[in-house]
Amino acid sequence: MPTTQTREVTAAKRLDNVRYAIRDLACVADEVIQQGHRVLALNVGDPLNFDFQTPPHIVEAAYKAMREGKNGYAPSPGIAEALEAIRGEAARKGITTVRDVFVTSGVSETVDLCISALVNPGEDILTPKPDYPLYSAVLCKLGIAVNAYDLNEEDAWQPELADIARKVTPRTRAIVLINPNNPTGSLCSRQMLEQIAELARRHNLVVFSDEIYDKLVFDNEKPEDTPHIAFAAVAPDVPCITFGGMSKNYLVPGWRIGWGIVSGDAAAIKPYTEGIHRLLRARLCANHPEQYAIKPALEGPQDHLIEVRRKLRSRRDLTQKWCEATPRVSCVAPRGAFYAFPRIDIPESDEVFVKELIRQKHVMVVHGSGFGQKAGTQHFRIVFLPDEKTLTAAYAGIADFIGERFP
Repeated sequence: MPTTQTREVTAAKRLDNVRYAIRDLACVADEVIQQGHRVLALNVGDPLNFDFQTPPHIVEAAYKAMREGKNGYAPSPGIAEALEAIRGEAARKGITTVRDVFVTSGVSETVDLCISALVNPGEDILTPKPDYPLYSAVLCKLGIAVNAYDLNEEDAWQPELADIARKVTPRTRAIVLINPNNPTGSLCSRQMLEQIAELARRHNLVVFSDEIYDKLVFDNEKPEDTPHIAFAAVAPDVPCITFGGMSKNYLVPGWRIGWGIVSGDAAAIKPYTEGIHRLLRARLCANHPEQYAIKPALEGPQDHLIEVRRKLRSRRDLTQKWCEATPRVSCVAPRGAFYAFPRIDIPESDEVFVKELIRQKHVMVVHGSGFGQKAGTQHFRIVFLPDEKTLTAAYAGIADFIGERFP
């Protein structure tokens, strides 16, 4: 008789701290849905769940590629016409020292590849706090300690330079910027980018500039009034990987099409770039037919962005007014992306707050501690993609919950 294995198969210890708060809350929501309630979900940043549609010419480009048999493996870095289009996009962003570009399965893979190709055991990278939880998840997966620097809520969520300087060590290899920021919706000023560039030069750091929301800036009616500033345009000499993709700007998050733009001093960045390409080859390629939509997206009509920004501006304004009018809530006004990160003055943890909010009012937001926050503060993240009627109903539910729970 064969021996039966009864010993439990445990997961790797390095995964103990891997959390993804945005989707982990779905378990609580499922309980509420099974009880027959409808949950107003303000937790996932997917525009296609709401009244946004993918531009038809982009869909047609991918469909045409499939019909024409572009369904096998692609070159590991990406197809030629996509790479050329990304280089053109880099030029439009003012990046003048492009050394390489490559296509990935969403920016999530760009992050994973670039960190994996750079950081050795015992080294670290600086990540913002709050931040998008993918970064800490990748670091935990690799067994690398999280070294988080604060964003300053009192200064419109700009990076806190003094905190960065305190946390740089001889083992620090890179600094992450998320600009526009998820979860706060903040934008880095040119002066801040210049100061971070100087810090990177002084400590020989690579900069990972996550700019996936760079076309979703909506402070004023005219986009040129509040332009997004690419880090690599401000610091052409600093080794930098600019993260971009189609998910948010072009409303195709499910396609998983992202890219990296490598810039900086050619000699300095060359060995690292070769390391990235070894990993690109090892994973074969990104989605092939969807790559044929990159050039039409970047070089074709951009009309959809006008309407997207109009909707986001209106919904941001509604969100901000609600925050200002609601007791115990305050918020730094978002300037880009589609997130707000209100601060809430409550005597319990924000995780308890959001879970009870789902159970009692059937509204789902994400606890600020899921993104990281300064000790002694409580926040929650709102995705303000839904239409104004839906947002108004959700905000009324949150206000009622606050008033009932903290009279």
